[in-house]
Amino acid sequence: MPNWLEVMVRTIFAVVVLFFLIKLLGKRQVSQLSFFEYITGITIGNLAAYISLDTDNTWHLGFLALFVWVAFSLGIEFLQIKSKKARDFIDFKSTVLIKDGKILEDNMRKEKLTTDELLEGLRKKDVFTVADVEFAIMESDGAINVLLTRENQPLTPKHLGIKVAPEKETQAVIMDGQIMDVPLDDLNLTRGWLNLQLEKLGLTVENVFLGQVDSYGELTVDLYADKVQVTQPQEKPQLYALLKKCEADLELFSLSTGNPEAKQLYEDCSVKLQRLIKELKPFIQN
Repeated sequence: MPNWLEVMVRTIFAVVVLFFLIKLLGKRQVSQLSFFEYITGITIGNLAAYISLDTDNTWHLGFLALFVWVAFSLGIEFLQIKSKKARDFIDFKSTVLIKDGKILEDNMRKEKLTTDELLEGLRKKDVFTVADVEFAIMESDGAINVLLTRENQPLTPKHLGIKVAPEKETQAVIMDGQIMDVPLDDLNLTRGWLNLQLEKLGLTVENVFLGQVDSYGELTVDLYADKVQVTQPQEKPQLYALLKKCEADLELFSLSTGNPEAKQLYEDCSVKLQRLIKELKPFIQN
């Protein structure tokens, strides 16, 4: 076999083997590299290159080295899962960089981190003032995570004492012009419901590149024809406007009647309707 053809065949074979071995090592190898995983990635890449390009008769030993290294890596990962001490020894420990708005210079020197690098890490978290930081920590993978002081944290409904409806994962129910039955089943919806929603929008499934249903049961679509504007249904805004009109009418009736019992009845109904509107507002107001 010519050398160029042998190199091609071995390279393709090495890529296939490497693909399945990396799948075996798991997602962390491609998403969050620890110190040891960084070394593993470099070594496995070098071994794969050796298998592809070495033209002597011992190239097959590269596969043996590759399997041994992957097996050793799996053993290290298993040990890290089972032992906190092993994790701390193999990987770097997390280090506190800022506490109570004060930079810990000794810890920065320990991590060989400059002030510019610290400020850059804070800016990546949308933080521009060190005094706004309650707590900043460098994780074992080198990422800097930040906790702002209470007064600088974004305002949430919980801070205001407001309960909001639970948010569920948005599901793709149409993809590439095809209905996805499994997500529909997860949402307890049917093809009939989906076709009805599309009919309200004046569309067919074949027109839709991507269709998603959010936690409130609202269907949003992206069409193949990018210049076509989709008219969104107005049932929810109309319902909200109708409820507000009923509330205003009850208050008007309460003010205009001279009967004390009727006046009290209108006021009670108005209060109950206000509470109902407040509870339904996240669902029906767009």
